[in-house]
Amino acid sequence: MGISLVGNMDDLLPLRDVVFNTLRQAILTGELKPGERLMEIHLADKLGVSRTPVREAIRRLELEGLVTMIPRRGAEVARITEKSMNDVLEVRRAMDALCAELACDRITEEELGALSRACEHFEHCVRAGDAKKIAQADVGLHDIIVRATGNQRLIQLVNNLSEQMYRYRFEYIKDSSQHETLVKEHRIIYQSIACKDKETAAAAARTHIDNQKKAIIRQIRLERKQDSRD
Repeated sequence: MGISLVGNMDDLLPLRDVVFNTLRQAILTGELKPGERLMEIHLADKLGVSRTPVREAIRRLELEGLVTMIPRRGAEVARITEKSMNDVLEVRRAMDALCAELACDRITEEELGALSRACEHFEHCVRAGDAKKIAQADVGLHDIIVRATGNQRLIQLVNNLSEQMYRYRFEYIKDSSQHETLVKEHRIIYQSIACKDKETAAAAARTHIDNQKKAIIRQIRLERKQDSRD
């Protein structure tokens, strides 16, 4: 585990907030894995801080549902369950389809060019095989579509869900066998929006989420089997 405060330092934030943001990001990106124990002494040593801000951060993460307190074991990163995943993806599926439809009518030439470049960047990241960069490229690509809707309330709703979605995004990106499928799906979504084909764009957005859901379920069940053997 190589978590560090360096990338999260902000002179305007109290140390406890910097520690909280660092641990939160490590969980969302999968650097701290589901089920991994969070030992205050170990984390404080890694981050170069006292145990107090670490303890406060863990309590806040528990309130957000990212950390679970286990009797006689202590704090651990909350495991991803099929129920929690279904709840998030059910909402995201509907919103992504709506965003794709609206983008067909409202996307500008500049945004369309940015979307094309985002597809190319995603493909480059897939070829490089860097999971973190793949996830970031995926976020960037979908953000262009969301912004192209011009609907500020919808943009806000998607942003509110995006951090929860980020955690699941890492789960399906772990399955490298699905990377080429993701590339193809992005291209279909882009082409549909470019052609202003609302029906195909919305259907492609839904299929995109459906395939992610299948990949995440496989990953959850695989990790569950591995845990049962340990």
